[in-house]
Amino acid sequence: MNKSRGYFITGTDTGVGKTAVSLGLMQALQARGNSVVAMKPVAAGCVPTPGGLRNDDALRLQQQASIDLDYARINPCAFAPAIAPHIAAEQAGVRIDINDITNKYSELSCVSDCVIVEGAGGWLVPLNADETLADLALQLDLEVIMVVGIRLGCLNHALLTVAAIAAAGCTLAGWVANQLPPALEGAQENINYLKSRISAPLLGALPVMPVVSAGAVADSLSLSALANS
Repeated sequence: MNKSRGYFITGTDTGVGKTAVSLGLMQALQARGNSVVAMKPVAAGCVPTPGGLRNDDALRLQQQASIDLDYARINPCAFAPAIAPHIAAEQAGVRIDINDITNKYSELSCVSDCVIVEGAGGWLVPLNADETLADLALQLDLEVIMVVGIRLGCLNHALLTVAAIAAAGCTLAGWVANQLPPALEGAQENINYLKSRISAPLLGALPVMPVVSAGAVADSLSLSALANS
């Protein structure tokens, strides 16, 4: 693993498959004998339950983890409205504090070999009036894995995200091409173009999957391309 004991998973947009890739990466690392847990530090669009607000993606990460963890340790900032997190936080009368998230990440890194941290939406989603997810990734000192949703517009979105990751002072460890339904005409050509333009390795090209599972995603990933895996 890398010196920061984990990876930050970002996407070119919302709905591009960050959770699917996070789950597949967790399973692939677990198959290598690693103890792996995950965080979804900020989640909007949570549903009320007797135990509090819950997010489907965070629950899946909780289930995939190598050890049992309380939900609040996986998703410390949970909001009901499916809107931008900083707006949801303002409506709830709270401020998302990246120092608090960093402390919770540090706790998880002490009880596992690897912590996968999944972002929300894209790379520059605001967390508060002053900070974005990019600031969080930088403070956590995590290398970044970018999920590219292979659909119309993906070339622009992917290359802008790569540039923004570099501008933030973070390292792009690799990227995953996730072919979303309906299948894009010329999908392979788009992937080939991105391979020629992105210096970080392509960790896997996920086919359009009728049913997405951690195992199926893990089978499509090549961790050998990760310098510190």
